[in-house]
Amino acid sequence: MGLVELFGVASMPVIKVLIITAIGLLLALDNVNLLGKDARIQVNHLVHYVFNPALVGGNLADTITFENVVLLWFMPVNILLTFIIGSALGWILIKLTRAPKHLEGLILGVCSAGNLGNLPIIIIPAICKDKGSPFGDSNVCYQYGMAYASLSMAVGAVYIWTYVYNIMRVSASVVPKDDYRTSSFRLEASGEFLEFIPEEESSEPENPPKDNMDDYTLLLSSIESEENVKLPISAKIKQQFGNLLVNSNFRAIFSPATLGAIVGFIVGVVPQIRKLMIGGDASLHVIQDSVTMVGEAAVPIITLIMGANLLKGLKGANTSIWTVIGIMVVRYIFLPILGILVIKEATQLGLVQPDPLYQFVLLLQYALPPAMAIGTIAQLFGAGEGECSVIMLWTYVLASVAVTFWTTYFMWLVA
Repeated sequence: MGLVELFGVASMPVIKVLIITAIGLLLALDNVNLLGKDARIQVNHLVHYVFNPALVGGNLADTITFENVVLLWFMPVNILLTFIIGSALGWILIKLTRAPKHLEGLILGVCSAGNLGNLPIIIIPAICKDKGSPFGDSNVCYQYGMAYASLSMAVGAVYIWTYVYNIMRVSASVVPKDDYRTSSFRLEASGEFLEFIPEEESSEPENPPKDNMDDYTLLLSSIESEENVKLPISAKIKQQFGNLLVNSNFRAIFSPATLGAIVGFIVGVVPQIRKLMIGGDASLHVIQDSVTMVGEAAVPIITLIMGANLLKGLKGANTSIWTVIGIMVVRYIFLPILGILVIKEATQLGLVQPDPLYQFVLLLQYALPPAMAIGTIAQLFGAGEGECSVIMLWTYVLASVAVTFWTTYFMWLVA
C-alpha cells in the first residue's frame, strides 16, 4: 500500500478525534455550559469509576491468554523508555530555555509522559475498522489492538503517578509558601481532572486557651505516651497498611483502570475462569458482554471531556513561546525518531514479536501529545497551572498534523 493510501487511513481517526474534541470544546463554552465545571466533574466520575475499568478489563480479558501474555512483556519496558528518553530531552530543553525552577517539573512531565490511554484507544480501533487498514481482518485487528491500547493505558497510569508525580512534587517545592493551595483532590486514571475540594479552615483555635492549658498538656502527654508503647508486629503491619491505603499517591497508582487491568489479566490468563466467562458458549458470557458494552461508551465520552478541558488553555497564563516550541519539537520530532531506532533494534534482537499491529502500537507510544493527567498534578501542587493549560492547548492542536504524519509513517514502516 502506498503512502498516499496510508495517509488517508491515518487521517481518518485523527479527523474523528478533532470533530468530537471540537464538540466537547463547544459544549464547555460559557454560553452553552453543557460541559461546564460541574458537568465535567460528574462525567469524569463515570469515566473514572465505570467506563475506563470496563474498557480496560473487558478488552484484556477477551484477548490476553496465558500463552500470549509472555509476548507482551516488552510493552511496559517500552513505555518506561519513553519516559526516560523524554525526561533526558526535557532536561536539555530546560537548560537551553533557562526555564523557571518551579516549571522544571512541568516541562519534564510533558516531555516524558504521553497520552498512552485516550488516544491509542481512539486511534487504533478507527484504523482497524477502516477498509484500507494494513493490519488485516478488522475484527481481529480491533480485538488485539484494543488489548494493546488497554495495557498501554494501565501501565502508563502507574508510571505517571509514580515517576512524573514525584518529579513535579519536588519541583513545586520551590514555589513560595503563600502560593500553595491546601486541597484534597480526586484522580482520574485516563488523565482527566476530576475535582479539587478546598479544605475547610479548622474551626478550633490555633493555641489552646490558658484555662484549658493543663487539660491540653495532659492530652498531649497521653498521646505521646501511647506512641511510645510497643505495639505487636501484627498491629504495626496493620497500621502501616492502613496508612498506605489512604495515601493519595498509592490510590492513584491502583486506580480503577489499573484494578480493571488486573481483573482482566486474571480472567484471561486463568483457564478455568476464562472458560466460564469468555466466548459465546461460556456459561457466564453475559457478564463479559455487559462489561464490553459499558466500556464502549468510554471512547466518545473521553474525547468530549478532552475537548472541554482544552478550553482552559485559551485562558491560560503567559508562557515562553520557546518553551512551548521546544516541547513540541521533543514530543513530535526527537521522541518518534528515537522510538523508531529503539523498536528496530529490539525487533532485530528478538525482543519484540513480529506482529505489525503490536510494533505499530509500540511506535505510536513515542509520538503522542502529553498526558492530560499532568494538568491534574499541576493543579494539585498549585504550580504552573496556567502554563500547563497553554502547553496542552498548543500540543494538542499540533497533534492533528504530527500524529497523522507519524501514524502514516509507522504503518508504512511495519507493513
